[in-house]
Amino acid sequence: MLSKKSQYAFKALSYLVEKRNDGPILISEIAEHKKIPLKFLENILLELKKAEILDSKKGKGGGYFLKENPENVTLAKIIRLVNGPIAMLPCVSLNFYEKCDDCNEDHCGLHDVLIEVRDASLNILESKTLMDLVD
Repeated sequence: MLSKKSQYAFKALSYLVEKRNDGPILISEIAEHKKIPLKFLENILLELKKAEILDSKKGKGGGYFLKENPENVTLAKIIRLVNGPIAMLPCVSLNFYEKCDDCNEDHCGLHDVLIEVRDASLNILESKTLMDLVD
């Protein structure tokens, strides 16, 4: 399940994609139009800036804007950045792998099924970009 933080990140990013030709966008404008709590949004945008997906400009005419081309930013990248693993169990995660304490991966049916789920999800999330979030 996507966290509220991930949902807000996607809402903010979709707004910035829609407004990408309008110059920097104020945080308050994004928060108001997408109904995102301002303090929560500030933290999300800072994370996206640190990851170099966004950039910002200070002063008059300032705000946030896309640094990376939205056609090159996959939904999987945003989920991993904001939410963490895409996989439902740590033992099937590609980037956040952890062995389960009480499981033998070689003989675990749940492990095998969730690898298929992970692969199917990744197939979609790696092929969809921020541009797919806008009409």
